[in-house]
Amino acid sequence: MTPGVKCREDGRVADDELVEQIVRALDVRLLDPLDVLLEGDDAVAALRSLVRARSRRWAATLRGDDETAAVMMTARLIATLHPGDGPFDPPADWWGTPLGQVVARRAGHMGAESVSYATAGAMLGITRQGVHDLVRRGRLPRHPDGGVPSAAIRDRLRGEPPRGGDQ
Repeated sequence: MTPGVKCREDGRVADDELVEQIVRALDVRLLDPLDVLLEGDDAVAALRSLVRARSRRWAATLRGDDETAAVMMTARLIATLHPGDGPFDPPADWWGTPLGQVVARRAGHMGAESVSYATAGAMLGITRQGVHDLVRRGRLPRHPDGGVPSAAIRDRLRGEPPRGGDQ
C-alpha cells in the first residue's frame, strides 16, 4: 500500500482519495494545457468544476456493483489519461495509487496479458518475492511466456480462486 493512502477494512481505498487522484490527473493532462492555450479563459474554470463533479460520479461507477460499467469507465479513464500508440505500461508505484488499485481490481493490467513478478507484486501490494512464493505454492498461475497472467492478479484482488496457468 502506498504511504498516505487511506485504506478501508476491505482493502479498498476511500473514494475521496480516488476522486482527488482523478481530478489531479485530468488537471495535469487536460485542463492545465488547455488553460495555457486559452490564456486563462473562464471556460477552463467551468471545466474544472465539471471535472470535479463528474469525477465523483466516475469514482462511484468504478466502485459500484455494475462490473461492465466499471470496466468501461476504467478503459475510458486510462485512454484519456494515457493516450498514445504504445501499450499502457505505468510505473510499478502507480499500482499502489487509488486509481491503480481500482484498475487492478476491475480490469487487471489493460496493456498486457502477463506481467513481471515485480509488476504483479506492485498490483497486489506485495513484494516480487511474495509473488514468486504465491506462484511456487500454486496460489497464482505462471504465464507460459513468463510472469503472471494479468487476469489472475485481477481475480485474486477480487477474491476469486485461481483458474490455472493457461489464461
